[in-house]
Amino acid sequence: MSHIMEMLGKTRVVVKDGKVVEVGEPEIKWCPIFAKVHDIQEITSAAVKRNMKYRIKSFGLFTPQRKLDMDVFVGFGASEVMMTGLGRGMLDATVTVCDGAGTVITANPSLVQGMGARISGLVETDPIPEIIEGITERKGVVLDPDTAKIDPVAGVLKASEMGFRKIAVSTIDPVVAAKLRETEKEHGLDLFVIGAHVTGLSKEDVSELIGYLDIITSCGSKWVRELVQPLAQVGTAVPLFALTQKGKELLLERAKEVTSPVLINTMSLPTLPEHKQPRELV
Repeated sequence: MSHIMEMLGKTRVVVKDGKVVEVGEPEIKWCPIFAKVHDIQEITSAAVKRNMKYRIKSFGLFTPQRKLDMDVFVGFGASEVMMTGLGRGMLDATVTVCDGAGTVITANPSLVQGMGARISGLVETDPIPEIIEGITERKGVVLDPDTAKIDPVAGVLKASEMGFRKIAVSTIDPVVAAKLRETEKEHGLDLFVIGAHVTGLSKEDVSELIGYLDIITSCGSKWVRELVQPLAQVGTAVPLFALTQKGKELLLERAKEVTSPVLINTMSLPTLPEHKQPRELV
């Protein structure tokens, strides 16, 4: 069984049977989050491999020992925002991905955080029965336990069949985002579409994607920072941007749960101090 994830500077990593078997070249050399949390001052293939091995050992990623009960990793991450939305009744369910399971539908706030806190761009994954079982025990529904496929649109349709209406779903593909909005109209849903893991997307893709999203993470994207016209921003190094009113309300709801002090101010956005941004943006 093999799994592919893009992480830490959009580096492609292949994991097989709990071992890192392939590591690509990072597209970004420095990330403020990983510099602060893990003291990674230069992102290299070796540093990425060490970090992936750490995630496997500490959290069981891509293994039957996968931990699904996780603490908050960053104050304003995509999974943290969705967790708060579920806990405070702004969302009925989320459609996200998990290693060893693929697309997952859940209304359990701690599960969405447990699945999402330590993964980044999951490209493909194979089913791991123990992970699927753990998700099911925590009131999650795996879209396709036989293949662990990743399909946000099918995930939203399944969530709709289960009776959920206010659904958060993540994607970075403008074609998928367009289909999500069509599905929303056809089925009378209220989708919160979130763009996460956008490093390296083209200017054209970012421009189109922004038109469909409620919230977007900036990651290491030059074009997100250049093209975004946010209604709200959280963070200044790797910020999240709200692009719609309901996206803004969801971010502000998350702010209520962040334990550290919060500054709320009005100013022209985005605000991006140069020394704090990932380097070099792509």
